Amino acid sequence: MRAARLIKMVLLLQSRPSMTAAELARELEVSERTVTRDAQALSEAGVPVYADRGRAGGYRLIGGYRTRLTGLGRSEAEALFLSGVPGALREMGLEDAASAARLKVSAALMPSLRDASRTAAQRFHLDAPNWFKEPKTPQLLPAVADAVWDDRRIVARYRRGEAESEAERELEPYGLVLKAGVWYLCARVAGHGSYRVYRIDRFTAVEAADERFERDGEFDLPEFWDERAEQFARSILRSEVVVRVSPGGVRRLPYTVDPQSAREAVEAAGAPDGDGWVTLTLPVESEEVAHTQLASLGPEIEVLQPPSLRERFAGDAIRLAELYRG
Repeated sequence: MRAARLIKMVLLLQSRPSMTAAELARELEVSERTVTRDAQALSEAGVPVYADRGRAGGYRLIGGYRTRLTGLGRSEAEALFLSGVPGALREMGLEDAASAARLKVSAALMPSLRDASRTAAQRFHLDAPNWFKEPKTPQLLPAVADAVWDDRRIVARYRRGEAESEAERELEPYGLVLKAGVWYLCARVAGHGSYRVYRIDRFTAVEAADERFERDGEFDLPEFWDERAEQFARSILRSEVVVRVSPGGVRRLPYTVDPQSAREAVEAAGAPDGDGWVTLTLPVESEEVAHTQLASLGPEIEVLQPPSLRERFAGDAIRLAELYRG
């Protein structure tokens, strides 16, 4: 355990000019006293760890010290080659750079581990887009990706939803997200300080500005995306329906509507009736969307409210009965 922690400490110091004891303690999940002992142990082992004293002090490596990758185990080396998503890298225009990086890493590995890239590729493949949807790479994605990597402001024109009108914004592009085959840009509007999400396939023009922006060190892309994705999923659920659902329908409900809303509705429901059915109040996007989603449950669900949606399902039932009567 300690050996792995010491290796991680060296790699952390190798990747940054210097780190305080508090920063190292947080990254290594140990106390600052343990960091001090580990730094001393590394120094005694010949690793040139230097401690700067004072309020602005910290730990750093001196003399351009670099460690080689010979300490990697097979599972670690294979996991390293899983970190790139080939399709996404290709769409961003980074395929050649990623290929060169993999070659350099392979060359630095011990001979017994140099087949890690092949063994990893034969055991894991990520196919991000949904079924039955032809993925389309946004034409302007490489230009946006360049600006993200370079911390360079962009002036972007984009379509507002499905409308024909366009808007123009000066943006600080913080990060890219690939969600179910669709590329999104998480960016801060220049001069406003607010972060927003844009679908890149709605950009009609992107021009890189001359100036770079100073990235907010507190911004966390995965955390921001998770928060916004949850907000979006909840924001579109503007209506409610009351339904009566069979035990089988309850099991299938999370695969038909928003999973979190389905689970919360089931938890808030009363006791099942004599037939084992439960009555739920379910948030939905609209009556039209609810009709499409809930119809897939067939006879495992009965709509109680609103009356207009119940009438739709009653009409469906009559048509189906007529269709299959013969």
